[in-house]
Amino acid sequence: MTSEQKSLFIIFGGTGDLAQRKLYPSLFNLYKQGYLKENFAVIGTARRPWTNERYQQIVRNSISGMEITARQANEFSSHFYYQSHNVNDTQHYETLRQLADELDKKYAINGNRVFYLAMSPQFFSTICEHVKTQGLVTDNGYNRVVIEKPFGRDVKSAVELNDSINQYFPEDDVYRIDHYLGKEMIQSIPALRFSNNIFNALWNYRYIDNIQITLSEALGVEERAGYYENAGALRDMVQNHILQTVALLTMNAPTMYTDADIRKEKISALKALRVYDQAGVKQNFVFGQYGAGNGQAAYREENQVAPDSKTETFVAGKIFVDNMSMAGVPIYVRTGKRLTTKNTQIDVVFKNAPYNIFGEDQLKRNILTFKVDPNPGMELRLNGKKVDFDQYSIQSMHLKHEHGEEIQSKMPVGYEKLLYDVLQGDTASFSHWDEVYYSWRFVDAIRQGWQKQAEGQIDLYPAGSMGPKGADDLLAADGNQWHFRPDQG
Repeated sequence: MTSEQKSLFIIFGGTGDLAQRKLYPSLFNLYKQGYLKENFAVIGTARRPWTNERYQQIVRNSISGMEITARQANEFSSHFYYQSHNVNDTQHYETLRQLADELDKKYAINGNRVFYLAMSPQFFSTICEHVKTQGLVTDNGYNRVVIEKPFGRDVKSAVELNDSINQYFPEDDVYRIDHYLGKEMIQSIPALRFSNNIFNALWNYRYIDNIQITLSEALGVEERAGYYENAGALRDMVQNHILQTVALLTMNAPTMYTDADIRKEKISALKALRVYDQAGVKQNFVFGQYGAGNGQAAYREENQVAPDSKTETFVAGKIFVDNMSMAGVPIYVRTGKRLTTKNTQIDVVFKNAPYNIFGEDQLKRNILTFKVDPNPGMELRLNGKKVDFDQYSIQSMHLKHEHGEEIQSKMPVGYEKLLYDVLQGDTASFSHWDEVYYSWRFVDAIRQGWQKQAEGQIDLYPAGSMGPKGADDLLAADGNQWHFRPDQG
């Protein structure tokens, strides 16, 4: 039975792209499924001088491509209210508090509030301070703060930001969103690992040869060039999405499937990341930038990009998590823009048996694949007998499961699931501060080591490829190769 949630959402940055593309459609899906009914309201705030009517029309426009009736759209958008707001103006928070209190009574929300900070991180501390000191935090319900990445740009700035937020909100009320953690197949990793003894028993350095994680994007930086010039792929993708995935793949089994137990084991895994010195970075990481290719412009030709930019649009690396179960298992990661295809895939490559009766040359490695995007599913590569009259030989077999169209149509999108978890107070799919800290500690060492190499050596790769040759050489040095190779057909 669907459990209705009562909450007031206050969205700072309510006119922005994130709110319109992700938040409003996700809230509508929760509304359509009955998780949100009559006892909810949304206040959108931004500098623009909109009216409630204009704001509600924007909300309706944002859900216009979904399965929807005019009545549903009108009923849903009627719960949305707008206030023109300057986040630095104390008086505006007084007005916001009055509106919030009115809506709390009107919709019988019982003081439950979600403050969604869909704005630049430079405003996070200011908003949290004013929300707390100007009385928007209630005494009779929950008060949860949702924060978008990036959470800092290094350890130092992340610590400062976290300390400033924790002055006003305790860690348990801070929800740092990583939308990859809301993806169905990422959430399936603990289920497959810990509910199947066939994998649970083999998930260690004795049986796993290596793990490969690919997050590839076909698009370039597009309108995000200004942000990307100051971030780069290492900060934008590795520090959060990739390292969160690494934690789920390498953490020890939690005692129970609770957010506290999951968090404990993820923190332990990230704390066990092997931090490289300069020599280690040079040996284990490759940085690239897309050049012209396949009719597409080079990164340095994009708007808002310096003509001599050394910002990396591609990173590949070999990571180790030095805990008892996964010590010595190389985890190869790569992510980049203007690659062959948009795809997110995880390949767990198992070792061959130390001795087999068929000969090593006949056997292919057993590989468990998580297909995260664009077609969620799983695949297991096994060896089996080839149908052959003349001789007994071995061939590769693939056991596949893909979520069909019907299941995919019911599958919650990342933000929909994460917003529901915020309402439930479930923090399992959010980044705890300790996870953020250890991730930045690792990434800072990588960046510092890279920048000391010939002032940040970077390899150009043609747009439409799968990155620079060094990414392949990284695996070849260990006698391995990327399992996911869309550029090779």
